[in-house]
Amino acid sequence: MNYPIIRRPRRNRQSEAIRALVQETTVSVNDLIYPMFIMEGQGIKSEVKSMPGIYRYSLNTLLEELKEVTDLGIKCIDLFPNYSEDKKDTFATESYREGTFYLDALKAVKDNFPELALMTDVAMDPYSSDGHDGLVKNGKILNDETLDILAKMAVAQARAGADILGPSDMMDGRVGYIRQALDAEGFTDVSIMSYSVKFASAFYGPFRDALDSAPRFGDKKTYQMNPANVREALIEAALDYEEGADFLMVKPALAYLDVIKTLNQNFDLPIAAYNVSGEYAMIKAAAQNGWLDGNRAMLETLLSIRRAGAKIILTYFAKEFALLQA
Repeated sequence: MNYPIIRRPRRNRQSEAIRALVQETTVSVNDLIYPMFIMEGQGIKSEVKSMPGIYRYSLNTLLEELKEVTDLGIKCIDLFPNYSEDKKDTFATESYREGTFYLDALKAVKDNFPELALMTDVAMDPYSSDGHDGLVKNGKILNDETLDILAKMAVAQARAGADILGPSDMMDGRVGYIRQALDAEGFTDVSIMSYSVKFASAFYGPFRDALDSAPRFGDKKTYQMNPANVREALIEAALDYEEGADFLMVKPALAYLDVIKTLNQNFDLPIAAYNVSGEYAMIKAAAQNGWLDGNRAMLETLLSIRRAGAKIILTYFAKEFALLQA
């Protein structure tokens, strides 16, 4: 048979060297933010059962871990607090109280690792006796009344040394409100990575285990987005852009690759994506059962998120990825 095949794409796949030359998407440790958990106490390194390999740390063990993390080349972490029930109240007052362990931990991390970019979470749920991201009254989440609490929290975190604030609450108007509060206190250099498009997802379960922060009633569907909607995502992202966000985030990542791509095509700001706890746990569980190759699945997952258009990925795989690259 003398059929003339003019184009042979397989020629560009014939060896590892050639495949590397033509690879379109890459993932670097510089693209990753490592979410970590801190709690009160001493000498604590407590594994989150639903997230194998991920731990809650007390401050002293966190600082020990950060030495290894930074030596691996990870340049940014996102630190989340686990508060005991006796510290929680309706108004999340512990979130901005001077001397609270989370703010003291931020100061200690920044003092010990000044070159590490430190990201924080701005939302009421870790500190709220109701377990919601906003102020609750008579079973309703109050949007505007929540903004003042979030602003106090944001200013307190900036004062403690945070470089990037992550408002994850999904209240309307919070980015502009927080930006104004930060600027009024002189924190014009502190960035906002807004959880612009945060869906009411089934993939958050292990994270809520890690922080003991599940809502005490109902769900979060009056403020987190309907998974069916992408046009609404453009509205949310546009509002955060106009209000002064420095980064726009999509959360979760894997079930919303189309949303990541849509934001990347419509906004010039860096797009972040949160490879959330449930996505991590699924791969870990399957790998532990021998159903798939965990490292290959991790790499393929991170590549897919980057390929969709995310410049930044928050992922619990960050340390494992960095170890593979070391």
